[in-house]
Amino acid sequence: MEMTDVARAITAATTVAASLGLPADNAVVLHNSNKLALRLTPSDVLARVAPLGQEVAQFEVDLAQRLVAAGCPVGLPELRTEPRVHVRDGFAVTLWTYYEQVTPPAAPADVAQALKRLHEGMRTVDLPSPLFTDRITEAQRIVADADLSPALADADRAFLAGRLADLRRAIDDCGPLEQLLHGEPHPGNVLSTADGPLFIDLETCCRGPVEFDLAHVPEAVREHYQGADQELLDDCRQLVLAMVAAWRWDVGDQFPRGRAFGDELLRVLRAGAPWPTLDTVVSRLDGH
Repeated sequence: MEMTDVARAITAATTVAASLGLPADNAVVLHNSNKLALRLTPSDVLARVAPLGQEVAQFEVDLAQRLVAAGCPVGLPELRTEPRVHVRDGFAVTLWTYYEQVTPPAAPADVAQALKRLHEGMRTVDLPSPLFTDRITEAQRIVADADLSPALADADRAFLAGRLADLRRAIDDCGPLEQLLHGEPHPGNVLSTADGPLFIDLETCCRGPVEFDLAHVPEAVREHYQGADQELLDDCRQLVLAMVAAWRWDVGDQFPRGRAFGDELLRVLRAGAPWPTLDTVVSRLDGH
């Protein structure tokens, strides 16, 4: 979110919280991307704020309530007020429970077990949801339109377009079983809490094979999640790398060091198997 919008978004969130009897004298920015995550004190509320029309806040709130009822390990909506979307000054504001993270972080085996529980609970939830292939379509649209990705070189554009099309076809040919997924259960969307690992950022939920979710997790977590189709997982890992590469070349992308990340992902895709996980690519880029 542009800095000029951050102040307005903070005011919208604190105003909504205060109107519900949740004091919000101070706001700490926890994350800023296409939406803003804020810790509001002294009430200790997590506020998520996004421009109207650029969010799926109602879907996220509705899904969270159903997943909580199904016993899934997810972050709870704020319990001191009715869970719903609040509209203020052109922003959609939702309020969530704030969790203190514990150290050391949850062990990979515990994260894998939590993801397994999430998937099991999701099989019991019936809610209209996007397909994981919608993500591929979005990435293909960015790559195909030079106005949306003007800095992408022609050779890279042709390479990425071909890789996305081939992977889409290969995964479709597998005819995988599909179910409701988190969509992006990478380490940034897993909180290590006193209650165990909890998954957040449910706006990415979609329907697809569990291997699509597993393609986002570190290898140490995947090793403790039994029953995955390794060939499908390899295709999904490569697909995630290709999609994220496309998003980093979006003219409106605000990801930190986005172009450097995009270049590195193209290099990784050209290098071939074995396909690294996203956290491995980030570590390489950070020089770790």
